[in-house]
Amino acid sequence: MTAQTEPTRKPRLRRFIIAAAATVFVVTTLAGLAAVYGIGGTGRNDGACHAAVETAKRMAPLAHGEVAAVTVAIEGRPMPALTFQDDSGANRTLADFRGKTVLLNLWATWCVPCRKEMPALDALQAKLGGRAFDVVAVNIDTRNLDKPKAWLKEVGITGLSYYADPSAKVFQDLKAVGRAFGMPTTLLVDPAGCELGYIAGPAEWASDDAVKLIEAALAK
Repeated sequence: MTAQTEPTRKPRLRRFIIAAAATVFVVTTLAGLAAVYGIGGTGRNDGACHAAVETAKRMAPLAHGEVAAVTVAIEGRPMPALTFQDDSGANRTLADFRGKTVLLNLWATWCVPCRKEMPALDALQAKLGGRAFDVVAVNIDTRNLDKPKAWLKEVGITGLSYYADPSAKVFQDLKAVGRAFGMPTTLLVDPAGCELGYIAGPAEWASDDAVKLIEAALAK
């Protein structure tokens, strides 16, 4: 009797081990995704970004004309923990700007559309920048690290503070959550660090359309 049942037990044991291993893999994967997104497994926030959803609804009708390519958020999503450097080389994070609405822009000198839109970003900062809003333009050149500063000076960009990430990790972190597909990449972030919208590609940020969109994000 024992000789007949033993072969049956072994395949069952193997199937049990395989099933258990698969379960562990799924649970671990979901936990990892939650950690990357900073949210629960459903992809939705825990209520911390409720205000961002309401702000995005207010912005949605204004995403047209020069900013028609902006995708306005339909659900609140906390931004990843992004780290870069300031002009002195000190580490800064996106969280340092909590309390302000931020237009986060990733650019590089080798990116022609980035260079073309930089004066508009500078003009937007001059018009709306202050206690409630900032344009945070992060350069991701990985070579010739003196070139970005020299280029900004050459073309007369004076209103933007200089930020850089020579490792380009900030781009990879945004790519991991589906928010960086190419250059330039721009995201609008609310004072709580929640996404309001994003755009892949350039926009005319000094236009009336862009200003009205940002003003809607700033409205109380």
